[in-house]
Amino acid sequence: MSAEFGGRSGRQGKLSQWLRGRRPKEAADEVGREALLLAAAGAGLPLAPAAHPVSGYRCSCDRVGCPTPGRHPVSFAWQTQATTDRAQIARWAGHQPQANFITATGMTHDVLDVPLEAGREALDRLLGAGIEVGPVAVGDDGRMLFFTLTRGTPEDEDEWWPCALDCHPETMDEHPGLRWHCRGSYVLVPPARLPGDDGQCVHWLRGPEHPLPDPLTLLETLTDACARHVGEDSDQPTAAWPQHH
Repeated sequence: MSAEFGGRSGRQGKLSQWLRGRRPKEAADEVGREALLLAAAGAGLPLAPAAHPVSGYRCSCDRVGCPTPGRHPVSFAWQTQATTDRAQIARWAGHQPQANFITATGMTHDVLDVPLEAGREALDRLLGAGIEVGPVAVGDDGRMLFFTLTRGTPEDEDEWWPCALDCHPETMDEHPGLRWHCRGSYVLVPPARLPGDDGQCVHWLRGPEHPLPDPLTLLETLTDACARHVGEDSDQPTAAWPQHH
């Protein structure tokens, strides 16, 4: 289920007011977890079961001190396991009633993952300009996810970079704070529970019924908003990437 804001007139103000106000009741409570998962699959998002938070910040997996509790796939074979088959997803959802689900990116869709404040600004501008945005998810962890068509497989393999990076080191100035989830990556798909004691979650702001746009139609606005966001908060690093040992 998505949040709709009527016609284009006044949509920016309504969107800003909604985003800055109280978070709405989790979508899963309104239409049901399984229905939301099936809607995502019906929109072409391949899904696979994921871990879920336990007792606040612990993870349902067996790993001691899991670094990403409730945020990772259950199976190491998640890329081949991910599917849009409704019957299989219904079985998973029924057999694992607490499980989160991930959607594998780079198959039919990518995800542009930005800081929430930058996402708010970008979404205001995109909708105000009449640009088709597509599905958007919001996480209580301070991130906003813009779902787009996948870029496919480019001829130049060097164009790809891992999703764990906020940006490729050589393009840090061009993509501050942006993570482009593409081939070999995944994100949590709503409805998903996040670690914490206060019911944090990932939920749809604009649901999967919205057609997936070309990522390049959103990229300039998103990167500009990220640059503005980083520039206004000098205490935050412009990018971060894991150390390889």
